[in-house]
Amino acid sequence: MDKEVNVLALVKGEEKFIFLFDDDNRDETLRQLARFAANPDLDFSWYDAAMLSRKIRETVITEYDELAASEEFDSISIDDFA
Repeated sequence: MDKEVNVLALVKGEEKFIFLFDDDNRDETLRQLARFAANPDLDFSWYDAAMLSRKIRETVITEYDELAASEEFDSISIDDFA
């Protein structure tokens, strides 16, 4: 299995919310958080959705992040460890 699967969980009282997502379904997971927050039958608030959304966005490495990391490693020399 080459794909990385992320797990995000929230436990509130008797309710447990567990989200599994990868890069391909990240946006759908974000939409699901909003649907849960809008559901009055669930103990899942807009604050919960916002906090979990932030966590999901933190898991995504953008092309800019990859480029910055690559440039950072390219600039390291043996003198940095002396």
